[in-house]
Amino acid sequence: MIRTFSVGVCVLSVLYAAIAAAQEPVPVFKSSVAVVPIGAVVVDNRGRTVTTLKASDFEVRDNGESRPIVSFQIDQSAPLTIAVLVDTSGSMRLESKLASARQVVAAMTASLREGVDAVGLFTFETALHELHGFTTSTASLDSTLDDAAPFGATSLYDAIAETARRLQTYSEGRRAIVVLTDGVDTNSALAAPEVSARASALDVPVYIVATVQRIDQETYRERVASPNSRSTADARDLALWTGGDLLWATGTLDAVASARQILAELRQQYVMSVDSANDGYWRRLEVNVRDRRLRVRARSGYFVSDDHPDR
Repeated sequence: MIRTFSVGVCVLSVLYAAIAAAQEPVPVFKSSVAVVPIGAVVVDNRGRTVTTLKASDFEVRDNGESRPIVSFQIDQSAPLTIAVLVDTSGSMRLESKLASARQVVAAMTASLREGVDAVGLFTFETALHELHGFTTSTASLDSTLDDAAPFGATSLYDAIAETARRLQTYSEGRRAIVVLTDGVDTNSALAAPEVSARASALDVPVYIVATVQRIDQETYRERVASPNSRSTADARDLALWTGGDLLWATGTLDAVASARQILAELRQQYVMSVDSANDGYWRRLEVNVRDRRLRVRARSGYFVSDDHPDR
């Protein structure tokens, strides 16, 4: 399972350059609010979640300018709303891949709090399909994937963008998108930087769980980093830009561990806010901790303009 990544300025610059260079404004979602909420996960150099920090341990910069934190909390009782996306494109025909996806879904729903946490189940190939709407009755999803029939190309980025739009109506608690896939995007109209900007604007972390065999992990890494893919930014970077991560599900143990890690991180998020800027279009956020031995994953920015095309 991947535990560490290096996401430098050169990686994030792809996101900002893609947005700035667009010939027409990218349709996004309104997030003009008095304050900007930021969910942040902090891990040490062994990938273990750190939950003992205070507001004074953090530093938030908005377009490079330091911003005071106006609210700060860690509340493990907050409800979760999770959208699970399962890749059913042709490359998922191998039964072991769908089996891993089912194991992740089963492990995740088993750990959600009945009547408190909500989960929705979707599949995608060239289009997004709702198999089960958001529900707090998690047991009802147990057999939903039984009849999945993989076929077609992979519109991974478009599926994530549409799911982020649907999650916009769920404002309570913490939201996340969990994607179970074995490959990279081959058919989307949107690029990874555009999609990560949309999810970041809503403070929705995207977790991508690769359902590939252990022997194929290196091949997967090469494919997502290939300049011949739909975008020079890969699935891992998309996840990290939103505050999520790339995990693995190569068998039952990995599937269960990945599901538990995602839920643990969501429950142990630091939730802080800063005052929103009132100028500009896309505002770049940087969240750091003063202890440089620790790493922070958080949304990479937000939109403040009210005059862009609305949803």
